[in-house]
Amino acid sequence: MTDRTALDKPAASAAESHRGALIGAMFLMATSAIGPGFITQTTVFTAKLGAAFAFAILVSVLVDIAIQLNVWRVIGISGRRAQDLGNSVVPGAGYLLAGLDIIGGLIFNIGNVAGTALGLNALLGLDVKIGGTISALVAIAVFLSRRAGIAMDRIVIVLGVVMIGMTLYVAIVSAPPIGDALVQTVAPEQVEFLTITTLIGGTVGGYITYAGAHRMIESGLTGAENVKGITRSSVAGILITGAMRALLFLAVLGVVAGGAKLAAANPAPPPSSTPPGRPGCASSA
Repeated sequence: MTDRTALDKPAASAAESHRGALIGAMFLMATSAIGPGFITQTTVFTAKLGAAFAFAILVSVLVDIAIQLNVWRVIGISGRRAQDLGNSVVPGAGYLLAGLDIIGGLIFNIGNVAGTALGLNALLGLDVKIGGTISALVAIAVFLSRRAGIAMDRIVIVLGVVMIGMTLYVAIVSAPPIGDALVQTVAPEQVEFLTITTLIGGTVGGYITYAGAHRMIESGLTGAENVKGITRSSVAGILITGAMRALLFLAVLGVVAGGAKLAAANPAPPPSSTPPGRPGCASSA
C-alpha cells in the first residue's frame, strides 16, 4: 500500500503540473490578446457600430477558434516552435515568420503601451507621455526578470479573472440593450469586414497565438498523448478572450445607448470619471 501510494504521488504531481501548464498557457494567450489596445479597440468599434458590433465579435470568435485550434495542435503535438516547423517545411520560411512576428509585435505593443497610457490618464490623470513611459519600463522589467516565467503562469490567471470580473460588473451597471445586441448578433444592421479582420488580427494575429503555444511546449507538455488537453486549452483561451470582448462590448454599449458620447482623444473612461479639460468621455447634450 505504501509503495503504491509512493508511486502514485509522482504521477499525480506530473498531472497537476501539466494541468497548471495548460491553464497558464491558456491564460497567457488570453491576457496577451486582452491588452490595453484590445480595450480601446473594442470601445471605438462599439461606439461606431453600436449593437451591430455583436456580429463582428461572433464571426471573429469562430475564425479565431479555427486558427488557434490548428496552430496549437500542430505545435503541441510536434513539440517544436513555429519558426522551426516553418524552416522544416520551406527553408527560410521560419525566419520570415519570426521576422514578421517581430515587426507585428512592435506595432501591436505600440498600441498596448498607448492604451496603457490612456488608462493611466483616465485613472490617475497622468500625462499620456509619462503613462506610456511607465508602462514601457514595467514591461522591460518583467522581461529582464529571470523568475518572470515562473510567476507568469499564476499572475496571468489572477489578472484574467480580475479583468473579467471588473468588466462583468461594468456591463451589469451600464444596463446595455441586451435584446437588441442578441438580435444583431445574427441579423446585423451593418457589417464591416475590416472591423472583423481587425478583431481577428488582434486576437490570434502575430505573436499572440504563439505566445501560449510556445509557453506550453516550454513546460514539456507535448506529444499526441496530450492532444485532448491541448485542444481544450486552445479553444478555452479563445472563449475567455471572446467572453471578455463580449462583456466589454456590452459595457460600452450600455454607456453609448444611455446617451454618452465618447471623446476621440481617450474613449475608454466613462463620462463620470472624466473631469473637465482631461481627455476622455463627455456626455452629449
